[in-house]
Amino acid sequence: MASSDRYLAILAALFGVLWIALAIDPHDRADWALENALAVVFVVALAATRRRFRFSRASYTLIFVFLCIHEIGAHYTYALVPYDAWIRALTGQSLNEAMGWQRNHFDRFAHFLYGLLLAYPMRELFLRVADARGFWGYFLPLDVTISTSAIFELFEWGAAELFGGDLGVAYLGTQGDVWDAQRDMLLAALGAGVAMLVIFVVNARTRRDFAREWSESLRVKIPEPLGEDEIARLRSR
Repeated sequence: MASSDRYLAILAALFGVLWIALAIDPHDRADWALENALAVVFVVALAATRRRFRFSRASYTLIFVFLCIHEIGAHYTYALVPYDAWIRALTGQSLNEAMGWQRNHFDRFAHFLYGLLLAYPMRELFLRVADARGFWGYFLPLDVTISTSAIFELFEWGAAELFGGDLGVAYLGTQGDVWDAQRDMLLAALGAGVAMLVIFVVNARTRRDFAREWSESLRVKIPEPLGEDEIARLRSR
């Protein structure tokens, strides 16, 4: 427990340093504040619940990496992160030119990482709190990734409608793509799918009870119908 506390404190300190550094002179202060609203709520929730529910170090590390990526996007605004200039400086080549991209794809990258990095902590939560097993331990993280991505897109739309103007445009970051929300959700789902597939393969090869647990998770536990049948049974008692 002590080593876990130290590790979490190190991650918190590193994130704090990065957050302060990227809070200095962001490209758009209003957009930076809006981008950080949910991040602050998320971090506060993690801190407030860490004694009641402590994630594994692997989960905290994945969350830390995603939050760092998000803070980079918040500093520059997602549509203006100069990743192509960074890659050109390191390699002398343009990634956008090599891939034939006409837009800044940092936001796409972040949505993919949302699924790839956070599906595992979601899975840990379902396994330890909801006792999800077998099929459900892989399906539910994917399902929640897609649903929370949709909720976030609705949140973005609402914020853009509320604030409007340049702030709304900067926060949405669609860059003229009418299918931006759908593509973002698809990439988050793909990221979560990759994460769950990797975990599936590892468990299938290493766990002796894998097939039995998978089969048991799909077995009908309550043979009697619910709904109106359950209401009738309750009224007859």
